Formats: sequence, C-alpha cells, structure tokens
Amino acid sequence: MFHRVLLLGLSRGLLSRGLRTRSRGPFDDKDGKWEEFKKKVQAAWPGGSWEPFSDTSHLPPERADVVIIGGGVIGWSVAYWLKRLEARRNAIRVLVVERDPTYSRASTVLSIGGIRQQFSIPQNIQLSLFSIDFLRNINEYLAVPDEPPLDVQFNPSGYLLLASEENASVMEHNVKVQRQEGAKVCLLSPKQLKNKFPWINTDGVALASYGIENEGWFDPWCLLQGLRRKALSMGVYFSHGEVTELVSSVRPMVTSSGEQVNIKRIYEVHVKVNNSLEYQPVECAIVINAAGAWSGQLSELAGIGIGPPGSLQGTRLPVEPRKRFVYVWHCPQGPGLEAPLITDTSGTYFRREGLGGHYLGGCSPTEEEEPDNGDLEVDHNFFQERVWPHLAQRVPAFNTLKVRSAWAGYYDYNTFDQNGIVGPHPLVSNMYFATGFSGHGLQHAPAVGRAVAEILLNGHFNTIDLNPFSFNRFYLGEKVLEHNII
Repeated sequence: MFHRVLLLGLSRGLLSRGLRTRSRGPFDDKDGKWEEFKKKVQAAWPGGSWEPFSDTSHLPPERADVVIIGGGVIGWSVAYWLKRLEARRNAIRVLVVERDPTYSRASTVLSIGGIRQQFSIPQNIQLSLFSIDFLRNINEYLAVPDEPPLDVQFNPSGYLLLASEENASVMEHNVKVQRQEGAKVCLLSPKQLKNKFPWINTDGVALASYGIENEGWFDPWCLLQGLRRKALSMGVYFSHGEVTELVSSVRPMVTSSGEQVNIKRIYEVHVKVNNSLEYQPVECAIVINAAGAWSGQLSELAGIGIGPPGSLQGTRLPVEPRKRFVYVWHCPQGPGLEAPLITDTSGTYFRREGLGGHYLGGCSPTEEEEPDNGDLEVDHNFFQERVWPHLAQRVPAFNTLKVRSAWAGYYDYNTFDQNGIVGPHPLVSNMYFATGFSGHGLQHAPAVGRAVAEILLNGHFNTIDLNPFSFNRFYLGEKVLEHNII
C-alpha cells in the first residue's frame, strides 16, 4: 500500500509538471508514451477514476531571467532580439506580459504605419535605416517553419515635408545630416515641387524635402504579429495579465556628490492574470519597461521619481499618454498613386490609403488643445476646425472631401524632449527602458529591440550608440531635441 501511495503521489507531481510543461511546447509525445503513461496513472486511482488537474498554461512561469512589461511592437522586438542574440539556444528565459492581448487600445495598431529617414538626430536616422532594411527583408528575420510568409505591405511612396521661409534653413541642415548618415533625401524648390506634384498649392512653401528611397508606410499589425509569432516559436513565454507590483530590495549608498540614495533591485514581479483577484509572483533578474503610454505609471511602481525634488531619486520618467486622432476621408479627385505621405507647414499630415480615393491623416494638437486622454473618443470638431482648413488650402481638391471614419490612439509622449528612452535606470539597477518615442516607436521598433538586447547581453550598444537617449538626461537637464517631430 505504501508503494502504491508513493507511486500515486509521484505520479500526481509528474502529471502536474508534465501538463504545465506540455502546454508550453517542449514536451514531446510523438511516440505516444505520454498518453500511455496517463492511462496507467488513471487506472491506478481508486475505482479507476481520474480527473485532470487545473490547467495552469495561462499562468506566467514562476521564474524568468527577463520580464518584458508591454507586449506591443517594442516589447516583442526586444524579446525577439534577446533570443536571436543569446550566446546559446534557450539560455535566457524571457517572459512578455501584456494586459490587452486584443490590442484594441494599443498604440502599435492604431498608428498610420509610417516610416521615414527624415529626422534631425543621427541616431534616429540610423534607427530608421536599420528598421527599413528589416521590413524589406522581414521573412529573413521572422520566418517560422510551416507558417505562411509575412507581407507587411510596404508602400515606398516616400515622405514629403514642407517648410515655410522661417524653417527652410533648418530643413537644409537636416537634409545634410540625413545624407551624411546614408539616407537618400532631396530638396525641392517650390517650382520643382509644383512640377513633380501638380496638385499641390505651393503658397507659403519655401522648401520641401522628399525621401527618394526607403520611406513610406506599412501594415503595423503584420509587424506586431510577425515579431510575436517568431518570438514565441523561439521559446519566449507570454502572459495575459497586468503588473500590479514590483517587489524590490534596497541598498543605501552615498554618491560622489554626497547625495544619499537608495539602490534598488527588482526581484519579483506580481502579475494579475486576466481579471482574477489573485496574482502570480514571478522571480526575475531583469525588468524591461516597454509599457508605452503607461510606462510612466509602471516606473512609479518601482519607486522611480519618489524622492526629493531635483534629486536623482526624485527624477521621474516623463512619459504620459497623449491622445491623437486619425481621420479617414474620401475624395475621388484627390492625389493619385504617386502621392507620398505629406506633412504640411502647419503640421497637418496625410497619406493615401488604398486605391479608391481614400486618405487618412490628422494633426497634433498644441499643448493648450491637448484632449482628455481618459478614453479613445474622437473629437470630430477638431477635424473641421484644425485639420480640414489646412488640407483644403494645400490640396484644393480636398475642398470636397467627405470624412468616412476616424479613430484615436495613444502616443507614449515624452514631455521632456519627445525622444525615446533606452537603457538602464541609474538607481533601479535592473530596470531597463524602451519607451517614450512620442509617435515614432513603431517605425524604430526593430532597431530599438536590437539595441536593448545588445546592452543587456553585452553591457553596451554595439550597432547604434543610443547613450544620448539614456534616463540620466532628465536629471542632468540635457534635452535631445528633434527638429522634425511629426
């Protein structure tokens, strides 16, 4: 009897672990031994009855080397590159936690999918150059055996940026920097602009810059799903849940300037699964803050920004959600297939959508016009008052446009300088950032994921030096200003 009870106890434990392991993929049952073993255990229960134990496949693992909080395109890119660049296969256990697996409110899929090289900061240009190569060769990176190839539907129609007399010299300087970095961008006078795009009204335009190659737009959903599918096939874990607590250890120290600070290390992440009242603790070594518009709130869970004002300990992550509207309109007489993505001198932008005379676009509000970000409701008056007048002035055919639909999405808006934050936090020693891109995170995601993986695995950036985008600049007051913000 003792041996029978011992056998059943061991079997129960093996079954429990086996079910969990099996749900995660590595368990191999090609020879049918698992089913045979299960039948033997069923027969051993009193009366031959046997009920399966509760399914734990939806729970995160109890331990992970790296926990990535945020399963948008940035988070999945980091996960993919960690697995791709790891020294040996399955050396790193990576977990991605996402609270909205439907992505109904995700910035990734609510964007217009644009990608451009026309930035003023060399690092942003380099990020774009790599990311466009990634998109053009996406199946060399993200192909999965026995799965259909990806089609990101890249449309290389370019970006066309218009400058007034006041901003013409800045545009000239920007294009010089872009060319030095290898981007193919040309300058157009008003006459050249009119000859190339006859449907444009050039009033108020002193200069234009046009991306000849490697600019346009693509399908954001395809990129997101491609990264996710590939990362999962490489052994990345995924959990649908919300991070409710970051448990840390604290070690006090005194800086060289005499400031007393607390060095923290996160050793456990609490994940509330689905809508459960319970949480699953996950022991971890590294935490990646890729929570996008909500990354500022997540950083507060780690105690970031909680300290004396003006101190390093009191320096917060300046990222907050900002709501942006995208409108879709129909105009059969509008610009044709040669139309690029255009940004007007007013900041209004638009691009063609499909082949049936549809367009989408919008305009970023001023600080005074910032809409309430508590929901994703669309302000249709904003189009009538702030967007349409500039569209109709720049493209006279748009006088007769008809709005068909609209949506709203969130920017992970960096209120300090509207540029990304990449790399470690100086006081929370094992939290790394990949956030705050203020509207260009989607297009830079492939390169940013690689950069974060490099600094985690090697201790430094290998391919693109993103040290200017470190958290430290907020404490030091050193802005990294981009002069081509769209």
